[in-house]
Amino acid sequence: MESSGSRRSGLLTAGGVLSIISGAFQVIGGGIASALLIAAFIGSHLRPFQGMPLPGELSEHVVFVGPVLVGIAALGLVLGIVAIVGGVAALRRKSFGLSLAGAICSLPSAILGILAIIFVSVSKKEFEAGK
Repeated sequence: MESSGSRRSGLLTAGGVLSIISGAFQVIGGGIASALLIAAFIGSHLRPFQGMPLPGELSEHVVFVGPVLVGIAALGLVLGIVAIVGGVAALRRKSFGLSLAGAICSLPSAILGILAIIFVSVSKKEFEAGK
């Protein structure tokens, strides 16, 4: 699978593109979670009946929503950024370690992440040939 006279295979390119796509989905998801967190924070301070207690068991669960949402947002943003940077490194054939780390960070996207890891791992020799 050679293209345009170089020793670049389509597997490494596919792995890099899959990492970038998966990372973009994760960054978007982290951004949405951040927006929800900001909206919930603003909404909680603008409630007309702010001192009113929540009914029954609901009050116990509301306490955990904020920290969980912060964790999801931060994890999505960090993993997404590493996946994008690793995908770009794979496309440029710069660093196998960074490319593999990006592919591993794209793992939350399930099938995209699994395929990215396989494609980048199989194409390790292309990084050595690029030096």
